[in-house]
Amino acid sequence: MATLAPFSTSYRQQPSIGTPSSVFRQNQNQQRPTSALDLPGLQSASRVLHDQFIKDAQIIPDIGDMLTTPGGQSSALYSVFPDDYRAPFQKRRLVGIPEALFQYYNTTNVTSHMGLIPEIERVWISIDHKLFLWDYIEGQDISSFVDQPDVITHVAVVKPKVGVFVDEITSVMVICTPVSVLLIGLSMSTVIGTNNRSRKEIRMYATDMTVSADIEMTSVVGMSDGRIFMCGSQDGCLYELHYQQSESWFSKRVHIVNHSVGSVQSLFPRFTSPKSEDRIVAVISDPKRNCFYTLSARNSISIYQASSEKAVHHVQTMSNLYKSAQEKAPGSPALTPSNFQIVALHVLDLGESRTGVQLIAITMNGVRLYFSPSTSAYGFSYGPTPSAAGGVRPLQLIHVRLPPPNLLHPDEQSSPHRPAYNSSTRNSPPQPPSRPFIVSGLENSCYLDGLMVSAQPGDTDGTDFLLCTAPDLTRIGSLGQLNPPSQLQPSQQPIYGPSSYGTGANQRPPLTEYATLLAIPGRTWSMATVPRESTPASVAPSPPVTNELATQFSEPSRQFMILTNVGLTFLIKRRALDYLKAVIEEVQTEGVVQPIIEFRDSFGRDQTCAMLLGLASGNTFLDAGEPSTSGTLCTISPDIANVAKQAFYDFGERPIWTERVTYGTSDSSGSAIFSGRREGFAIYFARLVRPLWKDKLTKPGPPGLQQSNFEDNLLVTVQKNLFALKEFLDKNPHLFHSAPGEHSVSRSSSGNEQEAWKAEQNSVSQLQALLSRTIEAISFILLLNDYRLGELTAQCDSDTQKLITSMTFEDLITSQNGVTAARALVNVVIDQQIGQQISVDTISEVLQQRCGSFCSTDDVMLYKARESVRKAMESRNPSERHNWLGESLRLFTKGARMLDFDKIREVCGEYQQLGYAKGAVELPLSCAQALDPDNLGLEYWYAACPPNDTRKEYCDTRLKCYDLVLHSLSVFEEQASQSPSVKGSTSNAIDDPEAIRSHAYDLAFSSEDEMFHSTLYEWLINRGLADELLAMRPPFLEAHLKREPITVPKYQLLWQFYVKDGQPLRAAEILGVLAESDTDLLLDKRLEYLTLAVANAKSHPVTIGGRHETAISFLTNLEEKLDVAQVQLEVYNVLLPHMNDPGEAGEKIKYLSKTLLTMSELYQVYAEPFDLPVMKLLILHVSDHHDEHVVRPIWDRIFDDANEKGADAQTNADHIIASVVPLGKRFYPSESAFPLKYIASLLVKFALKNRTQLPNGWSPRVLVQCGVPYGDVWDVLHEMYESQIPPFNTQSGVQVVSADIAILLNDWLEEAKRPQSSVARGEFPVGRIDLAVGQYLAELGANQAETKAIYEGIKRQLRRNW
Repeated sequence: MATLAPFSTSYRQQPSIGTPSSVFRQNQNQQRPTSALDLPGLQSASRVLHDQFIKDAQIIPDIGDMLTTPGGQSSALYSVFPDDYRAPFQKRRLVGIPEALFQYYNTTNVTSHMGLIPEIERVWISIDHKLFLWDYIEGQDISSFVDQPDVITHVAVVKPKVGVFVDEITSVMVICTPVSVLLIGLSMSTVIGTNNRSRKEIRMYATDMTVSADIEMTSVVGMSDGRIFMCGSQDGCLYELHYQQSESWFSKRVHIVNHSVGSVQSLFPRFTSPKSEDRIVAVISDPKRNCFYTLSARNSISIYQASSEKAVHHVQTMSNLYKSAQEKAPGSPALTPSNFQIVALHVLDLGESRTGVQLIAITMNGVRLYFSPSTSAYGFSYGPTPSAAGGVRPLQLIHVRLPPPNLLHPDEQSSPHRPAYNSSTRNSPPQPPSRPFIVSGLENSCYLDGLMVSAQPGDTDGTDFLLCTAPDLTRIGSLGQLNPPSQLQPSQQPIYGPSSYGTGANQRPPLTEYATLLAIPGRTWSMATVPRESTPASVAPSPPVTNELATQFSEPSRQFMILTNVGLTFLIKRRALDYLKAVIEEVQTEGVVQPIIEFRDSFGRDQTCAMLLGLASGNTFLDAGEPSTSGTLCTISPDIANVAKQAFYDFGERPIWTERVTYGTSDSSGSAIFSGRREGFAIYFARLVRPLWKDKLTKPGPPGLQQSNFEDNLLVTVQKNLFALKEFLDKNPHLFHSAPGEHSVSRSSSGNEQEAWKAEQNSVSQLQALLSRTIEAISFILLLNDYRLGELTAQCDSDTQKLITSMTFEDLITSQNGVTAARALVNVVIDQQIGQQISVDTISEVLQQRCGSFCSTDDVMLYKARESVRKAMESRNPSERHNWLGESLRLFTKGARMLDFDKIREVCGEYQQLGYAKGAVELPLSCAQALDPDNLGLEYWYAACPPNDTRKEYCDTRLKCYDLVLHSLSVFEEQASQSPSVKGSTSNAIDDPEAIRSHAYDLAFSSEDEMFHSTLYEWLINRGLADELLAMRPPFLEAHLKREPITVPKYQLLWQFYVKDGQPLRAAEILGVLAESDTDLLLDKRLEYLTLAVANAKSHPVTIGGRHETAISFLTNLEEKLDVAQVQLEVYNVLLPHMNDPGEAGEKIKYLSKTLLTMSELYQVYAEPFDLPVMKLLILHVSDHHDEHVVRPIWDRIFDDANEKGADAQTNADHIIASVVPLGKRFYPSESAFPLKYIASLLVKFALKNRTQLPNGWSPRVLVQCGVPYGDVWDVLHEMYESQIPPFNTQSGVQVVSADIAILLNDWLEEAKRPQSSVARGEFPVGRIDLAVGQYLAELGANQAETKAIYEGIKRQLRRNW
């Protein structure tokens, strides 16, 4: 074998065993734990453990699978070895019967019986009527019961019925005599004995429950509900001892019910009582399946179910089992009528066989019969159908296990002949024994988890032989052996039956057992298993009970007690671990390496490495004896530990890299096959933590509270073993690295080899990190238990409570939820300490030392910060208080990223209460930054908060922190407003509320966080403090008011800000935007904004920033918009009475009040459709639109509207004056809206038409009233006079115009002469008028005397005055 030479050499050079120094130095840094928690790495390592749980549940087959292999209806495969260390059992100690008992054997005529009661850790011994209970744990302690006169023949302890006895009574002792049955109450308490081991202390209570019996009772058993069954020694009937709290009319307090009277007659209708040969000889209870079995003298097995009170249900009787057994193993010499006598029945625990093997019967010569629920109701039996059995199904024989044919006599076993080892003898079967021993007279037997111990008389007086069998895991398990042990040859292991075992690759292995024969002194009276503390059921995939490889490092060895007339012999099951320890001792003392190599070949490389690691590091279950009550760590001697360590390294080999090539492509990937060292580490680690890993942290406890799901002693034990492992690995970091020079073996594959080593070291470091964190997690849970985990959980918020109650041990260690829950629980503990005014230094130190990954330095810093706040609250010295508060703020600010929001709010509340403005403002601002370290929330805010953006949560966190600042400001405001009343009562907390308020605002405004400033400004504006804010003009106010989304209130403040800041043009720009904004502003408000905008634009200094031309252009634009808006307002006011008109018209008018329109829209949508001539003129005037075709029809319409049909000329003339004069005054000299010539022609034509009724000069006087200057009116009339255009082409028409001109010139002259006249004398055109009057007189008609007189008067006046 390749590893044999270096392996043996390494042991002979023990002094040099150790760590290669270069390797150690190179890798020692890798062992330091990283400060950051690598959750993905921990989760990866946890998956390795989970995979191992599954492997452990599968590597050893279920007992039922091995018994039902095809063709395997019977079996007789055994491993029998002469050497001590492979013997499955070992005699541990013999405790002699106490000397004090022998004084009672004072005559030759005493009757004595004895038996074991392991439930109460006592041996019962009766001498005549006296009963003695011997405490075999203490050794010599005896208690006695002598209060009844009859010979005691049988004693048993059963569970009591509920409600019959006082609560202290936890068991009932049944004492049988030939004439009575007596019940004694027992109470038990666990105490620590003289040798520091726990023992049970019992007290006996008289129950006054005795019943006379004609038959002597034996084989007493109890059910889980307290019912008691037994059989009669003489008649073999099945009896029940019924008892109740008090007598009733129809029933005594205690009496015996014979169940055979009814049931047996129904089974044997021809007989009134059972034959003596077929009487019941034993009753065996099966409380978990709620049934019991009886064994008869003729090998019949019956099944009963306890049904209603005082009644049992017979499920089945299996008889003729000899014939059934012969059919399973025809031709076997072990099956003969003379030796086929069943001596005991053993019940398999529900969890022992997944396939349902339920019962084992053993015969006097060691044949075992295995029974399983039948698929047919009547298989090998008769009885009722299974449906009537209320869940208990009939059984059938499934397998016959024949006794070992090649047992070694105990004499040969005790002086083993060990052949010289060489390569030719390695896996060869042992030599046939010189004295094979055949079992023939078994009388007692005991069974536990696949282990069987049976006793028969030895071949010398005063000696019994024990047949011990246990599964041979090396032959039935899939342990990854490269050279599995060969099955023994057929010549030594005959197969009886119709077919032999298959040998296919997928064939399930047949049952193979170790077998040995041990001699013990005395005659056996009774035997039982030593009770062990049951390991709590785990949620993790569980290994079968037969897989001791998975449990040997986490459970004590299984032990049996054999009671003989000499004393009590303790027999211990030797585990693979004990076998390994023995062969290592042989390597160490004698230098023989062959046994350890055989061990490796038998159990496989990985399993062997796991066991070597456990041995080398130490474990609380290393000692094959009973574990100490304190769970002390057991270690082996340093020399042996060195051998184990070197074997671990050598056997572990190296990791291998396997390439996976995808054919047809150049892609290839690979994975590492880990070394035995890494696999052994994972296996051992997984087995240590399996009882905890997948289980919930808490379970329901007292009403409304949770409690720890793990007992402290389990946690402590697991932690001790994990810590021993960690310490061993820390001291030996070279174990998972290649030795120097190893890589030089194959240069070609060095790349792949390095990949393999890299993968292995990565996996190992993840497992080591998980190991460290697991140790700390256990410390953490133990600490929480000290502080009452249930109460701590109840003080968390509801979400955290749900998290904790649903969390597994694994989650606590490897998930982010675990980190969250742990922090919440630590915070509750710290709060308790602070609340009780206890310094947090001690608890912080404990947390950091024992479970640093659950309490970081940041956490400790925060705890000290909270303590500083508490000290500040307690302090009466203002200076000292301020120092404590400053220290707390410094620490909180450093650890801000660790604080959750509720804690920030709580601390701010405390700062507010203490009037500490600096803390109440700066802490939330620091937290806002710390909780958004990459400014993602700030970026989101700058980006105007787009929808469906992942950065929103950071922004929301910032805003929550800002809200705390605003709340602090509110509180300080309130305190300041109440300052006169506050000063008297809480002067120690609030020194000067007004100063604190002012300081808080100063701190808030001094922040450089623009997002906070924006939030602050919004808050102040909403509180009506906009004017104060404008007066302050803080740095980010302009940016805040300009920030999207734009709102009217913000822009209203912004233009005022610009005004105060001396930027009128910007104010005008904002007012312009406001006026035209798409908001619900009313028209008059928009007009107001435009007016203000124009005013501000006009006040813009010419020299500022060289924007003069731009400013003028902007102002012009604004003024035009203002003009349009004013027109719109007039249109609106005209149409206002019609706002509620139905249909489209009303809606149009409402729309007019909500937004600014253009001139075109006003004209086309309103003035035209609503027929508003004046508004049309206004629009033409403001827009300066010259179009005769548009304006003339409007004036025609105005004149038409003024001329009332049927009215006289004077009335219509008045109407015209009323219509035209206001428009003239408004629009003249606008030719767009007031075309003078056209209007004059309309007036003159009207006057001409009505010349008889209207005075001369009416037309020009109307125009003068309109505000048209005399000169302009004269020009228009003179043009008509000269025009010769109808109606001025006739003499009458021209004379009318001439008369109007005469009156016009006369009026002008009079006006020019009047003092304070609007017509300046110097501007009066005297010469032109004089010439024109001459013309008019020359062309005047003869009949125009009145006009002539006016002209002449004008001439005179001109000469007189000019």
